[in-house]
Amino acid sequence: MTFDAALVKEQGVTFAVVLVKSHMFNFITSKKDAISTYRPYFPGVRIILARQQPGGMEYYGDNKIVAFLSSIHHSQLPWKRYSRQG
Repeated sequence: MTFDAALVKEQGVTFAVVLVKSHMFNFITSKKDAISTYRPYFPGVRIILARQQPGGMEYYGDNKIVAFLSSIHHSQLPWKRYSRQG
């Protein structure tokens, strides 16, 4: 199984933006479970969830990071495909 994510360092803050399926945004427990799932791939780093919407990306996580991400185009992020075991 693979997933797409971007590891970003901006203004001294490192965080990971992980692209998830749209339904993961339906419930707060789904979002928290998703963050826990991806934490081992990015230890010690804040995890931001992203989902593709018709008007662009929607983000969930730290409010300041989400505000920053909302101010740029998602194509500016250094997206990479990661492999997940299991």
